[in-house]
Amino acid sequence: MFTGLVSDVGEVVSVTGDDRLRRIRIRSHYDPASIALGASIACSGPCLTVVAVEPTEDGCVFAIDAAAETLARTHVGAWREGRRLNLERSLRIGDELGGHLVSGHVDGLAELVAREAVTGGASDPQWAPSDRFTLRAPAHLARFIAEKGSVCLDGTSLTVNTVDDDLFSVLLIPHTLAVTTWGERRVGDVLNLEIDLIARYAARLSERPA
Repeated sequence: MFTGLVSDVGEVVSVTGDDRLRRIRIRSHYDPASIALGASIACSGPCLTVVAVEPTEDGCVFAIDAAAETLARTHVGAWREGRRLNLERSLRIGDELGGHLVSGHVDGLAELVAREAVTGGASDPQWAPSDRFTLRAPAHLARFIAEKGSVCLDGTSLTVNTVDDDLFSVLLIPHTLAVTTWGERRVGDVLNLEIDLIARYAARLSERPA
C-alpha cells in the first residue's frame, strides 16, 4: 500500500527486453541499504518489485521487471532512458497517512487535455500561482471520479476539483509542481490513473442485488 505522496523523483537509466518482459533500471536518492530485494516501490503509479539494487555516490540504481500486463495497461511501455518518475516507498505501519490509500494497481490512462495557470489576482497578490490540469478519463472509469474525491495520477494523490462527464480537473500548488514530474506535463500527455479504492468497492456493492 502507498499514500500517493511522492518521496523522490527518479530517472530511468536503461531499458532492456521486449513487450513480454522489460527490465528497467532507475536511479534514485534512496539509501540502498534500506531497499531489500522484493521490496515494492510505486514508480509513477504502478507498484513494481525491486529485483536488483546497486549503490551509487548519491543513492542507488534499482531494477524492476515489468511484465506484459503492466506494459499494456500503463505507460511503463513508453519509458525510455532519461524519463523522470515519481517514486514512493511502500507504507509502513505507523507512517503518517497524508494522502489517501493507494494500491499501486493502475486502472487505466488519463489524457491531459488542458493546463492553465491560476493566480490570486489583484485582490490577493500574495497567493502563489498554481496550475489547473484538466484530464479525460477512460469512459469505463469516469463514473468512479467524484468532485472532492481522490484520484492517484502518476503516483500522486490529488483531490478532484471539478467533474464534467469524462473530464475532471485537479489543482497543483507550486510545491507539488517542483518536487514531482508534474511541472513537465504538457497537453497530450497520458498519465497512469488509479481510482479511489473506496469508490471502486462502493460501486461494486451497489451492483449487487439487495
